[in-house]
Amino acid sequence: MRTREIAEELRPDLVALRRELHQIPELGLHLPLTQRRVLDALADLDLEITTGEGLSSVVAVLRGHAPSPAGREDRRPVVLLRGDMDGLPVTEELEHLDYRSGHHGQMHACGHDLHTAALVGAARILDRLRDQLAGDVVLMFQPAEEGPGGAEPMLAEGLLGAAGRPVEAAYAMHVSSSEYPLRQWFSCPGPIMAAADTVHIEVTGRGGHGSQPHFSLDPVPVLCEIVLALQTMLSRSFDPFDTVVLTVGRIAGGTKDNIIGDTADLSATLRTFSPETRTLALANIERVAHHVAAAHGQTARMWTTEAYPATINDRAEYDLARQVVEDLFGTDQYADRPAPEMGSEDMSFVMNEVPGAYFFVSACPAEDYVNAPTNHSPRAEFDDVVVPDAAAWYAEVALRRTAQG
Repeated sequence: MRTREIAEELRPDLVALRRELHQIPELGLHLPLTQRRVLDALADLDLEITTGEGLSSVVAVLRGHAPSPAGREDRRPVVLLRGDMDGLPVTEELEHLDYRSGHHGQMHACGHDLHTAALVGAARILDRLRDQLAGDVVLMFQPAEEGPGGAEPMLAEGLLGAAGRPVEAAYAMHVSSSEYPLRQWFSCPGPIMAAADTVHIEVTGRGGHGSQPHFSLDPVPVLCEIVLALQTMLSRSFDPFDTVVLTVGRIAGGTKDNIIGDTADLSATLRTFSPETRTLALANIERVAHHVAAAHGQTARMWTTEAYPATINDRAEYDLARQVVEDLFGTDQYADRPAPEMGSEDMSFVMNEVPGAYFFVSACPAEDYVNAPTNHSPRAEFDDVVVPDAAAWYAEVALRRTAQG
């Protein structure tokens, strides 16, 4: 197909861009070097570009020239394509790469450099194919997917109205450094990634000397009991086919071995797939914490932060995106994921507003892809070969979706 042919022509430039980005990973909402490089890569295209006011985002609108499928120019469809740009606070250990990170303690360990280069590639492909594009495309270059979240502020700054008409469908892709063989695409209809909440619990007792715990109210064993009680509660309160995961990643209390502190606290990540299950899980966690603490004459308080909703693939948009994969690369290059990914993704905020589809593609260069380092590892490695593949997929999805009206 023409999209794939053009992507192959662009391969050297897209790979070079990806490797430049890999050397300058930046974190969070403010990515000035990355933003500048993206703007330079788009500078020779006829795009309507805006940059974020409160974050280093780039939004580019590409206008198609083909007649509107609805026959009315004021109803030309608008499609959004997302590429996230930020890195992670990880020190890269891929010493054999001649383009490894030049920012100590920062790395593109999740492959967002590939996403950004692929979206630039899609812009270049669609620029050549404007006469076949029956609508407009919003190109969303997003910071802070890894936190604190860039999609919400971009929505607040008018992302979905950037083309002058509402976005009708949204698409995103993510590379993987393990699990599937190189160039294998995978996804599933319905929930594809979980909602994420960070749960904090603090237990307050009464401090004292470690040699005389009977004169104190030690919050540490109470907090430990809460951790165990929460796992029992989850396994006995929810349908095993409605997955709920609660992992306590941090627990802290006290300052010295012979001092009982007044408080102890924990932080945990909660993963769910529906608003109803999330609400019930949070209520149950709070109830268990309060009652276990009360049973020991102590008090507990709970609060949550950093919530990302579940990412839900719309059936119609998923079917279109899957068909594009199979048409471009062959039916054997697509695999249904047997279960959703328990990780989370703030593309969910966009897909809560408009129907969309979220797909993965393996960029794992290792033959032993099952045991290869995973995304977020300091040894995670991504093969450049998927960059033009992803660019072609983005562009073909936009062409077909706008043609539908």
